[in-house]
Amino acid sequence: MSHFQLTEEAMQRMEARIPELVGFACKLAYLKALTINGKVMEAQQGQLIETTAEGAVRVIRNIAKPVPVRVGEKLVRVRKP
Repeated sequence: MSHFQLTEEAMQRMEARIPELVGFACKLAYLKALTINGKVMEAQQGQLIETTAEGAVRVIRNIAKPVPVRVGEKLVRVRKP
């Protein structure tokens, strides 16, 4: 069993690539969903949007804007009667 030890510099270089890798993973998931299902639903500028593999875009409905939450803050959603 070999042990691989990262230097601090190597770890920082790897961590700096995380946003790039997340962006790539999201794009790949988007394209995979289009390929498998033929359409993707996503939130854009206060709207729920459906995009098809052929490139057609349809607004499904308006949605609430995102609620900003600070780290460690807990919010509770209240049900309307």
